[in-house]
Amino acid sequence: MSKLSKAKGFKKSKNGLYLSMATTAFGAFSVAKQAKLARAESDTLRLVDAAVSAAAIVTGLAILYRELKRLGDDDVLLG
Repeated sequence: MSKLSKAKGFKKSKNGLYLSMATTAFGAFSVAKQAKLARAESDTLRLVDAAVSAAAIVTGLAILYRELKRLGDDDVLLG
């Protein structure tokens, strides 16, 4: 098995999905900082951008969670 095919397989593995969820959630810190700065400067456009970015993060996490459920994870917390 080549390194490239192993890397592609990792993305669809449980560990790969957990890593993707963690990195996506980490992006929330950047969005929160952006929203705080936008509120401090009363910059409506940046605040809208932060809201759209937050929605994208939530959607991304929901998609990753669904993929994790499809893998049949038997973790008690995931049901």
